[in-house]
Amino acid sequence: MNTKTVPVSPEVKKPPIIPRYKSVYLDGPKGRDFEFAFAIKVMRQFLRGFRKLHFVGPCITVFGSARFKENHPMYEAAREFGRRIAATGFTTMTGGGPGIMEAANRGAHEADGVSVGCGIELPFEQKGNAYMHEFVEFEHFFVRKVLLLKYSYAFVIMPGGFGTMDELFETLTLIQTTTIEQFPVVLFSKEYFQPLWNYMEFMGENGTISMKDLDLVLLTDSHDEAMAHIEKFVTINYKIKPRKKLWWFFERR
Repeated sequence: MNTKTVPVSPEVKKPPIIPRYKSVYLDGPKGRDFEFAFAIKVMRQFLRGFRKLHFVGPCITVFGSARFKENHPMYEAAREFGRRIAATGFTTMTGGGPGIMEAANRGAHEADGVSVGCGIELPFEQKGNAYMHEFVEFEHFFVRKVLLLKYSYAFVIMPGGFGTMDELFETLTLIQTTTIEQFPVVLFSKEYFQPLWNYMEFMGENGTISMKDLDLVLLTDSHDEAMAHIEKFVTINYKIKPRKKLWWFFERR
């Protein structure tokens, strides 16, 4: 039987193959051996993060998009936050990637401040930026988010996408439920965040949140105003305990 090959039009493209990357832990119940091994694996990630970050000092975490290039105004704004944070003596913490994260780390590094990052292992994720004194990478987002919050006294939220919104609302939820208390949050860029701020006020008007939940949140375009907001709460509510020990869990200061 004769067969005829039908040419494929160059305009017809096959759909991309998207690999299922390390998602087996979301596939439902597994055997007891698997679940126990997974718990140990997660604990090892936490311990690695604790060891890396134990001596970095109190942090201010900057969240924002990985997609902004060096010529973007928000890149320079984040770089300035890194400088300002370094001037206060705090450590600048980010997700360790490009864009806003790189800019904040870069600003702190250039100002002789301490700069650290918590990254995530993904097949399409860029590696850590070049402006960090310490960098630790995690396999799971939930481990990474715990570490980004654990060591921080305040949070600066700059324009970003789904990941940034996830980090913002997880932080606000922890503040709302008093899991963390009196931690100031800055939303930087009125142009970007005003619609979101309006909706959060709408939530308060409808009783789904308390208007007091927004007391710690500042929407601003000013670095001066942002840092004053942060310093006010940090000065009033927190004392930094000196680390007397030079060693912790085999990690040296």
